[in-house]
Amino acid sequence: MTLNPLDLALYSVALLILFLTPGPVWLALMARAVSGGFQSAWPLAVGVAVGDVVWPLLAILGLSWITSEYDSALTILRWVACAFFLWLGWTVIRNADTKIASDSRLTRPGMIAGFLAGVAAILGNPKAILFYMGVLPGFFDLSAVTRMDIAVICALSVVVPLIGNLCFALLIDRVRGWISSPSALRRMNLTAGGLLIVVGLILPFT
Repeated sequence: MTLNPLDLALYSVALLILFLTPGPVWLALMARAVSGGFQSAWPLAVGVAVGDVVWPLLAILGLSWITSEYDSALTILRWVACAFFLWLGWTVIRNADTKIASDSRLTRPGMIAGFLAGVAAILGNPKAILFYMGVLPGFFDLSAVTRMDIAVICALSVVVPLIGNLCFALLIDRVRGWISSPSALRRMNLTAGGLLIVVGLILPFT
């Protein structure tokens, strides 16, 4: 393995920050955890882990070359992500009194349904796309990585967010009785929507 342990540690911190940034995965986890508890939410977290393997692999295997050769590609993607998060945040705020678990596409019962919802949430998440296509190449020289390096990068890309998502789902499961009350639900949705808008406003300048 050619990777520097310090670079791997910094990359792990970046993955943690990525997890802590609100996005579609947070909303999907909240929806399933509120509707069915941890038992319903953990398959979604596993589905998200699949995407967390796909994106770094694509970045390493060549898509990062596109963003390096065509600077405008990453800029356009950043503005698309900005618009997406602003829209998502406004939608959550506008429907602050609506139960987040009322979206049947996310809360459909069953492990397979939860897993597929997780795959869809991460593969369509512009925050993840921006991170792996724009930030990952800054941590490692992707033109010189070995197979073992790739395996380690992908493993970190899965393990750090997966642990975070499982802990988040468990937390929501423990407090779902409290957040089911109308006033708490409204506060939670307003907070989540506001955080999504903040993410959308920050993205163009990152």
